[in-house]
Amino acid sequence: MKSPIPLTQFPQTNIFRKGDVFVLFGELFDRGYATHLVDQARKAGMEIVGITVGRRDENNALRPLNDEELAAAEARIGGKIINVPLMAGFDLDAPAGGPTPTDLLANMTLESWEADKLDWSHIERCREVGVERFRTSLSEVMRILDGMIPDGRNVYFAHTMAGGIPKAKVFMVIANRIYKGRGARHMSSQTLLDSDLGKLILQNFDEVSANTFRHLIDLSAGIRARVEASGGQVRYSAFGYHGTGILVSGEYRWQTYTNYTQGYAKMRLERIAQEAWASGIKATVYNCPEIRTNSSDVFAGIELPLIPLLLALKKEGGGDWVEAQWQACQDLLAEEYTVEDVLRKIADMQTSDVMRPFYDFSAWPMPNSPGQSDLAIGTSSEITAMHKDGKALISDLLSRLVVEAVGQLIFGESSEPSGPVLWLNHDIVARTLVRTNGASREALAAA
Repeated sequence: MKSPIPLTQFPQTNIFRKGDVFVLFGELFDRGYATHLVDQARKAGMEIVGITVGRRDENNALRPLNDEELAAAEARIGGKIINVPLMAGFDLDAPAGGPTPTDLLANMTLESWEADKLDWSHIERCREVGVERFRTSLSEVMRILDGMIPDGRNVYFAHTMAGGIPKAKVFMVIANRIYKGRGARHMSSQTLLDSDLGKLILQNFDEVSANTFRHLIDLSAGIRARVEASGGQVRYSAFGYHGTGILVSGEYRWQTYTNYTQGYAKMRLERIAQEAWASGIKATVYNCPEIRTNSSDVFAGIELPLIPLLLALKKEGGGDWVEAQWQACQDLLAEEYTVEDVLRKIADMQTSDVMRPFYDFSAWPMPNSPGQSDLAIGTSSEITAMHKDGKALISDLLSRLVVEAVGQLIFGESSEPSGPVLWLNHDIVARTLVRTNGASREALAAA
């Protein structure tokens, strides 16, 4: 992508109705983007079907969910789970009798990892085993799913798979230094990517976050052909991250969290959607704003671009509901601080000379730097300390609002998507929230 392509208009078309089928291609987590997307499908009366990545037993063998786990998963999603393990990635796969990539990483130490080399021919064989395992299981899932979709129904596949970090003790120490370290504890993200450890992690990110979307599109071809032949339509969506347009000095500007190591996989995800689109398949990657999730908490400072959503809410309509959100955020702060104090700290960071080089869209994802890490991580720490409770943050409240808006926008736009890659910036997110939750009479009249 040469420049971000924003979604600027509210979706106008809705093809989904009672009896259509919504397939969540990934497990549902309480703090993830997909929660409100599933809510939208439920409100439309769609039949909801989920999958599982399965679980590992004491010997690391992949297994289906047991009865208790399956019941809990189906209650969480509000539908049927196809209980065939679809664990993505190859970090725990190997040819029979051989070591897995995770086994190979076990010998790396904090002193040796930069120079340690991996056997790439063996890694490739592990990758082939993992991909074959995944595609074989996915073929079985598609066979079962085909019997659950009547002719003439519309089908929505929502891809939510992401991640791929191998469970290596040495990486957890490295990650803390790259994503949370400053001063003497700072570590260059580029040093990681130049190492064999980093190259393996990038490959596994590709397999989990991106290539699973291709496998989904390819192996659902039979369902797609039957559905379309009987008068139905099929849609695919995926969650991306490639920076977000937020208010900086009164104007919406693209910015990003640095270093977002998974960014390479997210760009591959975009290319897969573009290739599918060129073949006449309606597949769209939606690049979403930063929020706090179970997985994003490793990235100190990723929550900072979320907080200027408060400014966007006022700019895009305001009203009593928006004032209530500001007050709710104020109530989370210690008495001596105000929301304006928090926004001022973020504005100072955004407009600093240190951050300006990181607003280059064409260079994304850029490696971190000592100055950038010091500023972003330090600002994050300072803002957290301004709260009454370090576990009840403004960014948590605003994350829930973004998830609400993103679910509406993705579900609505996917009926008749305008392209294979779209950005959901703070302007359309704020307008959606104001429109949904109540705006001032003046704003409603103007709209």
